[in-house]
Amino acid sequence: MSNTRIQQRMDALKASGRKALIPYIVAGDPTPSVTVPAMHAMVAAGADVIELGMPFSDPFADGPVNQRGAERAIAAGMTLPGVINAVAEFREQDDETPVVLMGYLNPLIAMGETTFCEACENAGVDGLLIVDMPPEEEGSLVQSAKRHGLDLIYLAAPTTTDARLETIGNATSGYLYYVSLKGITGSSKLDTHEVSQRIAHMRQHVSVPICVGFGIRTAEDAAAISTTADGSIVGTVLVSQIEALANQPEQIPAALQAILQPMRQAMDAKT
Repeated sequence: MSNTRIQQRMDALKASGRKALIPYIVAGDPTPSVTVPAMHAMVAAGADVIELGMPFSDPFADGPVNQRGAERAIAAGMTLPGVINAVAEFREQDDETPVVLMGYLNPLIAMGETTFCEACENAGVDGLLIVDMPPEEEGSLVQSAKRHGLDLIYLAAPTTTDARLETIGNATSGYLYYVSLKGITGSSKLDTHEVSQRIAHMRQHVSVPICVGFGIRTAEDAAAISTTADGSIVGTVLVSQIEALANQPEQIPAALQAILQPMRQAMDAKT
């Protein structure tokens, strides 16, 4: 799976001495019609990979901001097939930017793992990050994902042991998502020095690129993280901006661009 779109993008960034900017939004938030324009706007702002949340009624690893994003999307009628259709529509104009679907196992099981993975491949999805599926569970979803060329991205935390890091590193393709904080998304202040030390340690056990999420809110955060990590994952600050503009969805693409562009510039200035 070394030749996936995610791997190609990460390799190209490494070759050029740059780091990945990976924004996250919830598909369908606040209305399904804004998702694809928002994705294109984020790419225009310098996004290298897009993480698209699959709205779920009980997103237990997400903080209140992202939970409300999922609630708005579900209330607006977004479904799992709708998320996949959004990627297919995005692909009509962008065949280069990798897209990762992030979410929880229940909706995928309800749809059927094989059906889901086949639909993802057909739509142009590149990877899956399923929060409640640890790498030890080599079930039908993992097998289906591999058959359909989907990267499987796993999470590591500050509390992850070295032995488990190696398990996660061996199972992960594309990039590893390092959760920089103990807790839920958007919870507490980012300690960039501590994160840098942890990443240096993790590289002894993991060969895939390491991207950092949870707590990155400002251009300064993204730049500091990019000095040691392979990428910065930005979510809560974007979903919070979407929430603020929930009644003016036409303004959302430009607003996301305005947050991400300074991050891209700061990251590039540091590398």
